[in-house]
Amino acid sequence: MPPHRPAPRSTSPSNLLRSKAPTRRKPAGWALLSQPGPHPYTVKEHMVAQPQSNDQRAVHRGEQSTPRRIVLTGFMGSGKSTTGPLLAARLGWNFIDLDDEIEDQAGCTIAELFARRGEIPFREIERDTIARLAERDALVLALGGGAIEHPETRARLKSGPETLLIHLEVELETTLARCKGTEDMRPILADRANLADRYERRLPLYREAHVSIRVDALTPEQVVDAILRTARSG
Repeated sequence: MPPHRPAPRSTSPSNLLRSKAPTRRKPAGWALLSQPGPHPYTVKEHMVAQPQSNDQRAVHRGEQSTPRRIVLTGFMGSGKSTTGPLLAARLGWNFIDLDDEIEDQAGCTIAELFARRGEIPFREIERDTIARLAERDALVLALGGGAIEHPETRARLKSGPETLLIHLEVELETTLARCKGTEDMRPILADRANLADRYERRLPLYREAHVSIRVDALTPEQVVDAILRTARSG
């Protein structure tokens, strides 16, 4: 009986494609995010949970791979533009403030863009800019306070692979305290009833994020630490 010989390896196009597929490089900061670490939060799906320690609350969706980009959302005064650069520096990533990106593209301020084109065209520009930036690796992106109201933006950021959407939650009184003196740039601060309505309308949308962290009593550095613990435990 002739000796058994293994069947020749298939050279079908699909096998060739699989064998030659490039390995996707992990972005800088991956090792830091991949390190295991304690997570001091009680975790529940899509709701802000009371922490086991400190004045923080966080929630998380089920299983999630180590993120390649982190997106910060929250009401004005939540610290997105302050925390974002610190977080990016810790990870060795890039930081982009969405409003700054839009202003650079438009060649005018957000207020001027609103005045010239109205809110609906502005929100479309905002949505398209987020869609473009949400494909980048090694990025911390700080959204404008109203960006989360667009359903396409929420769906994209919640379901995007390797995207971690984090809500920095503050009480309305914290917003007023932190933003005091900026009424010229934020006229709505002088209209308390309208501001409260906007806050209440957006809060449940913010809380659809993968994680909500209560940041009223935290320093920016403590917020960064909380985000990193959350990302590692995903």
